[in-house]
Amino acid sequence: MQLLMNLVDESKQLNQAQFPLKLGYHGPKGRFKIIHQALMIPNLPAPLHYFNFLTIIGQPRVPMVRNDYAIKTTALDTVAMISSVSPHMVGHFKSYSIEKDCLFQDDFFQFGQTEKIVGSFPHFYLHKKGEELSADLQIQTRPIISHFTKLKLGLFDHWSLLCQCKGTIQYKEQVFEIDQMGSFEYARAVNIPYLPLCFFTYQIINLKNHRQILLAQIRNNFNQIIQSRIYLRDAVNCLSEMYDEDVYFKVHRVYPKVTTPNGQNMYLPREFEWVLDNGKRKINLHAQSRGDFKFGLAAGYVGSFNYQIKIDDEVEEGTSGYCEYIDCRPLKWQEKDDKEKKMDGLGQPASFLLKK
Repeated sequence: MQLLMNLVDESKQLNQAQFPLKLGYHGPKGRFKIIHQALMIPNLPAPLHYFNFLTIIGQPRVPMVRNDYAIKTTALDTVAMISSVSPHMVGHFKSYSIEKDCLFQDDFFQFGQTEKIVGSFPHFYLHKKGEELSADLQIQTRPIISHFTKLKLGLFDHWSLLCQCKGTIQYKEQVFEIDQMGSFEYARAVNIPYLPLCFFTYQIINLKNHRQILLAQIRNNFNQIIQSRIYLRDAVNCLSEMYDEDVYFKVHRVYPKVTTPNGQNMYLPREFEWVLDNGKRKINLHAQSRGDFKFGLAAGYVGSFNYQIKIDDEVEEGTSGYCEYIDCRPLKWQEKDDKEKKMDGLGQPASFLLKK
């Protein structure tokens, strides 16, 4: 499956190239019916721990991305939005009609009367006003890019830029001055008939010395790995490294099974680990979820975690990593016992879920 993806996905080669002068960035137009924008800021002070603002414009025919709960008119007329921090919230998820509620231009995205993203490379501005959570942030993107996906024929393009975020975040009556690294992301896709992508996990941590690490894995309905990668970004030296071999993800413990508003049964990670050892670079991340998961990220959840990470000989600890987690695979893959997991390891060396 990974070999097949390598034949149609050009992102691996792009991650080894220089920063492109022009990136696709626009609202729905032409054949691109699905648009995604996101800002994620990890490692914020308590009680925030993280901040995210994420929209999916149009609901695609991909299980891990589609949120039927958000659809009130039609799939392509629906915007699903989540914006949250770590403390308990009830208004973190919204859905909008594109035709009735939104205005999209090349440098202006407005959702309802309370959220908008304005700007073009390299400067953007996010304004959000809410009873629980508000934000006014200036976003300065850097020419440090990670290409997650770029399929041939222009079917799907998804990239992430390192950015610096300055401004304020207000949670209820508390106002926080923010000056922190984040990740600014954009994706565009044609509305392809169906893709059986069912599992997605993604973590972001800001490290010492102005570095940032991204960790992501995607699996299909048959539990096969489509992509397993680690991106290490350096703001000082303007460098980005990508690793997609010998990258393993394992969940050690899970929370009790939950049922999402879409009727999907899902186990969320309580404790998980990432490992990279390719002979040149060694990375080990051990993480413990804070249990603050919130539904509304496509078909799944966002939350935060405590962590211990070792990169080669450097060790760091933190309390505010950012986590996205979606699992729409059949329960037989989510509930594999230890014996089955070991048998799988004989044919596919990336260990995965052990429910305890």
